[in-house]
Amino acid sequence: MSAVVTHLDISQLPSLKDGMSAEEEATKRRKTCRFIEEAGRVLKLPRVAISTAMVFFHRFYAKHSFDQHDRFEVAVAAIVLAAKTEESPKKLNAVIVQCHDLKTRGMQAGRVKGSKPVPPPPSSLDPKGEEFSRLKERILLMERVILHTIGFELSIDHPYKFFVDQIKKLTQTRQLVYKQPPENLNPTQTYQKMMNELVQYSMSFANDSMHTSLCLQFSPQQIATACVYLAGQFAKVDAPENSSWSKVLGEPDIESLASICVQILELIDPRKTGGDLDNFKKIRTQLEVLKRANKGKMSSGMGPPPPPPPPPSSEPTAKRPKTG
Repeated sequence: MSAVVTHLDISQLPSLKDGMSAEEEATKRRKTCRFIEEAGRVLKLPRVAISTAMVFFHRFYAKHSFDQHDRFEVAVAAIVLAAKTEESPKKLNAVIVQCHDLKTRGMQAGRVKGSKPVPPPPSSLDPKGEEFSRLKERILLMERVILHTIGFELSIDHPYKFFVDQIKKLTQTRQLVYKQPPENLNPTQTYQKMMNELVQYSMSFANDSMHTSLCLQFSPQQIATACVYLAGQFAKVDAPENSSWSKVLGEPDIESLASICVQILELIDPRKTGGDLDNFKKIRTQLEVLKRANKGKMSSGMGPPPPPPPPPSSEPTAKRPKTG
C-alpha cells in the first residue's frame, strides 16, 4: 500500500492532533520551505529538485508531527534525497556544511531582530569533528525514514509542465485577450508577449504554492490551472466576451480553484509583501463571482454529468495518477 498522501484533509494533520494550532503548523511549513529554497540556491540545485525536496518534506509531516522530528534534519535529508532523485546529487558533507551555515546565519539574524534573547548559535561545523559525525548519521537515518514514510514514491509530478502546456494551448488558439491590448505589436507579437507573461507569473505562483500544504490537498494539474488563472489576473488578461474563465480553463472544479487561489494569495498577502492590495481584492471578488456562477449552474441542473458507474470487478482498475 502506498504511503503517498493526496487530497488530504489538512484538519487531520498529526501536528494539529497533537495540539498545535493550524497557524503555527502552516508557519513551520512555510519557514522550513524558505530554508529549503535558500539551501537549494546555495547548493545550485535545479528548480525541480528544490520543489521535489519540499514535496518530500510536506509528505513527511503529513504522517508525522513536528514535535516528533527536528524539521531542520528532515529538511536536509529531503534535500539530499531530492537531489539524487532529480539526478543532481550533491556530496553529503557539502550539503550538511552549507545547510548548517545557512541555519546559523538565520539564527543570528533572528537574534538581532527578535525581541527575546536567543542563545548564540554554534560556529561552523568541522567536517572532521564529532558533532558533524553525529549529525551526518542522523541525516542518513532520516533519509531512510523519509523513504519509508513516503512509501518509496520518488516520482513527483509538479505543476510546471501542466501550466506551460495549458498556456501554450490557450495562446496558440487565442482563447485569451488582453484587457488593454499593447500598442505597436502585431497579433503574433501580442500573443508571444502574453505567453511569456503568463508563464512567468504562473511559475512564481507555483513556486509560492510549494511553501504551503497545497501539494497534499490537490493534484498538480489543479494547482497548475489555479496558477494560470492567477497569472491571467496579474497580467490583466481575460476571457473573450463570448466565453468565460471557467470555459477557457476547461470547466475546473470551481471550489478547488478558489481554495488554491486563496491559499496562494494569503501567502503573498500584500499587507505582508507590499504588493497591490486593490488587485488582490479584485481577484478575491472575481473568485466569489465564479463560485456563485458555478452554484447557479449546479442548482439549475447544468453542472457536469455524474461519473460513469465503476467497471465490473473482473476488469482491472485504473492506476491512480501520481500527484505532487
